[in-house]
Amino acid sequence: MKRVEAIIKPFKLEDVRDALSRAGVAGITAIDAKGFGRQKGHSELYRGAEYVVDFLPKVKLELVVADDDLDVCVDAVIKAARTGKIGDGKIFISTIDRVVRIRTGEENEAAV
Repeated sequence: MKRVEAIIKPFKLEDVRDALSRAGVAGITAIDAKGFGRQKGHSELYRGAEYVVDFLPKVKLELVVADDDLDVCVDAVIKAARTGKIGDGKIFISTIDRVVRIRTGEENEAAV
């Protein structure tokens, strides 16, 4: 099994959720986050005063998928989240050794 963590722009959340649902993903966790990459934030004007926004709003998605479903899920995120502009985000993939469903005690594939 693989854990997929995707950092995306907030306004792309519904598009990515829909794409992952069509790809057969059963569950997703979405976390509001702030961060920056190469874009290093930006300046804004508020009531005549300029200020720097160092951390930009992002959404972090976490999901666990079977190894066979990994490429379909990653492609779904890429297609749904891409705007072609800087700050579109990143996808991190790691291996999951064990999953346990607390309610039933089911493990691994049955728990996902």
